[in-house]
Amino acid sequence: MFRILKKSLKTGVVTGQHPKADAPREPASPEAVQKTKPFTRSLAIREVDTGSCNACEMEMNALANPVYDVERFGVHIAASPRHADALVVTGPVTVNMTRALKDVYEQTPDPKIVIALGDCAINCGMFKGSYAVTGPVERHVPVDVRIPGCPPRPAEILKALAELREGKKP
Repeated sequence: MFRILKKSLKTGVVTGQHPKADAPREPASPEAVQKTKPFTRSLAIREVDTGSCNACEMEMNALANPVYDVERFGVHIAASPRHADALVVTGPVTVNMTRALKDVYEQTPDPKIVIALGDCAINCGMFKGSYAVTGPVERHVPVDVRIPGCPPRPAEILKALAELREGKKP
């Protein structure tokens, strides 16, 4: 154990800075900007996985760690769609999740914002053409904001959520 500790003290920090991505983000619709007016102080989001590989969920979970700390921007993760202002949908919509997505959408109170997170939610990504996939999120519920990436980095998600909460066009 002392050998490992000595080696790690000698080596120091080996992790680097997370590189910034240049993925162009599509601007939010004017309707989405109007919907966010009531949420300038806080925004409660509910994450819905409709059949993804869980990479986007891991990036969403990283938002809650001390590095990104999404709570400082007034963005909270809701446990129920009834308490949420926005739905963050990840993954292509699979056959088994079609009805569940529509139910969650109906349970979310108006005005609601739907965010398609990741390439799979936007255009089915690598799952396009699969027998189990019924299509992207916008085929089933109206999407207001799209955050591309496979998976999008936490900094990009945080920037889009902060801009949305501030009422700017992300």
